[in-house]
Amino acid sequence: MSSHFEKLVSLMAHLRSPDGCPWDREQTLQTLRTYLLEETYETLDAIDREDPAALKEELGDLLLEVVFLCQVCAEKKLFTIEEVAEGIHDKLVRRHPHVFGGKKADGAREALGRWEEIKNKERAAGGDSSVLAGVPEILPALLRAYRISSKAAMVGFDWDDVGQILEKVEEEIAELREAVSNRDPVGTSEELGDLLFAAANVGRLAAIDPETALQAANAKFTRRFRFVEAGLRRRGLAASSENRAEMEKLWEEAKAQSRGAR
Repeated sequence: MSSHFEKLVSLMAHLRSPDGCPWDREQTLQTLRTYLLEETYETLDAIDREDPAALKEELGDLLLEVVFLCQVCAEKKLFTIEEVAEGIHDKLVRRHPHVFGGKKADGAREALGRWEEIKNKERAAGGDSSVLAGVPEILPALLRAYRISSKAAMVGFDWDDVGQILEKVEEEIAELREAVSNRDPVGTSEELGDLLFAAANVGRLAAIDPETALQAANAKFTRRFRFVEAGLRRRGLAASSENRAEMEKLWEEAKAQSRGAR
């Protein structure tokens, strides 16, 4: 380990010691879970904002959570951070036979295929032979839809092109419309889920991350709705159903403005 990394690991051990920080000593794997998630999202935000200074800071915060978790596990005699580093090092070597072995990979797609093939063999040896093994259930639903369909696609279970999945989207919309028309809440929930799953696959086949696309849509809606609210305030109005017509007008102005910005 580098001297700076060693200092960080030693510092965390000291913070967890009897002479360290009471708050740090009280933390557990479960309490640190929230901070790990928060720092992950803050790191992603820095990436999306293309802010190198913020990214550097957030990566440091994220690294801290990893070191913190490893220290807690070391105290429980589960494993050390050195073993974590050794494990990921060996995994990278094992899953890159086209770099460290005698095999070759003609392009990124074949390299990824090799990685997944080796991963599946490792999971099968551990007792789970499913292609879908290793996709955490805790992932955001849209991202999980993307990941599990990607796994299935790697063994040939996929649509041939985006056109086919767009037809599936239209089919799901029709089924959703029917469920809504029949006032069937259970059917509506199921068909809405099918539609969202199909939409995730549109993104995958179009080489677009659906989670990122939805985040962008959320940001766009937020910008436009804030424009509407600002316009209402200038007119001495508030956002309410009574001012629906004015809100719709301002919304169209926001859309026109954003198109002009492009």
